[in-house]
Amino acid sequence: MPLETLYQKLLLDHYKNPRNFGKLDGVAVRMRHENPSCGDQIELYLERNGDGRILGIAFESWGCALSRASASMMTQAVKGKTSAQARAMISAFRMLFEPHQARLGDLGDLQAFAGVREFPARVVCALLPWNALAEHFNGSQEL
Repeated sequence: MPLETLYQKLLLDHYKNPRNFGKLDGVAVRMRHENPSCGDQIELYLERNGDGRILGIAFESWGCALSRASASMMTQAVKGKTSAQARAMISAFRMLFEPHQARLGDLGDLQAFAGVREFPARVVCALLPWNALAEHFNGSQEL
């Protein structure tokens, strides 16, 4: 698969016009995550209600098109979801990059990242925002 196919219209749109980009004022949860191999960075802003539902999520990023597009699409996908639903989405998204994954689940537009598995060095870029959110749920990353 040529590298150009990674940058489908959907991914390019989310890179050039990221959704939920910027700071989310007044939130209690802010986390930063970095990819040490390439230097990509993301800062997530998260607002949850008492039941754990994600009411608001935004991000700032410094890095490649894949990490920014992934963050944009992730924020859209998890907004309004419960903690359990968001964790399930994180697991399903990570499964996209498994070499022999037969069943992708219902990831909708996020399946556009499936071709990234052909480029292992780029998988970490796509996973960057998801790993940051996972660390939040695991309680190991909060600023």
